[in-house]
Amino acid sequence: MSTRQRFFRYGLTLALFGAALIPMTVLAEDRSFYSPVIYIDQEQNQILISTSGKVFYVEVPEAAKPHIEKLPISGLVDFVVEMRGEDQRPLIKTWKVKSGESTCMYFNGKECQ
Repeated sequence: MSTRQRFFRYGLTLALFGAALIPMTVLAEDRSFYSPVIYIDQEQNQILISTSGKVFYVEVPEAAKPHIEKLPISGLVDFVVEMRGEDQRPLIKTWKVKSGESTCMYFNGKECQ
């Protein structure tokens, strides 16, 4: 094997190893929003919340749809959502009611507790 071939193999191996170390871009990211419930839109399956001076909707997953009317309007809730990019609303994964009355104080992604 020539010196040139050895350098090529060595360089190719290093390049592939280096590329494997570069963190891949994650499309979905979980975030937490501590917010009052401003409005519940049951027809569109979304909840209007506010945080950091912004007002926006979060989407309600299929498992949570029967429970969204149990959330207290103006009550403070800690929502954990999956951020799905700019073209889609954040999707609720869990919630914990921190203030206000509710028969669903904690939604774990599958059921209320």
